[in-house]
Amino acid sequence: MNPAVDEYLARAKKWQQEMEQLRAIALAFPLEEEIKWRVPCYTYRGKIVLMIAGFKDYCFLSFFKGVLLKDEAGLLQKPGENTQSGRVLHFTDVQQVVALKAVVQAYIKEAIEIEQAGTKVKLAKREEVELVAELQEELDENPA
Repeated sequence: MNPAVDEYLARAKKWQQEMEQLRAIALAFPLEEEIKWRVPCYTYRGKIVLMIAGFKDYCFLSFFKGVLLKDEAGLLQKPGENTQSGRVLHFTDVQQVVALKAVVQAYIKEAIEIEQAGTKVKLAKREEVELVAELQEELDENPA
């Protein structure tokens, strides 16, 4: 257990119990606990596997290579329109965490196996952004 995560949880204004339960589940696995991007992250051999964070309306468990998980329970969500690899589980009640403990454990186990295998996410190439003509002209005239 990392004391910096203890501090993070102690300062949490919401979702403290939920995040503590998620932390306990994660720490049952051979993961290192760190703070990255100001939230608890759990790594396997230096590679981020998952993170826990709280927001206004929910807390979540985020899997960095979640797109590779089988998600047999159909619970993983894409956190944003442009997200390619990450997937999240949202929680709004400690009872949800308790009820989904076996599913969360299975997902963490699978996520670690993905890291052990060295599996990489194949990211789609992003379309080139088309700039407004006036902006493109300005950039052409004043290169950085």
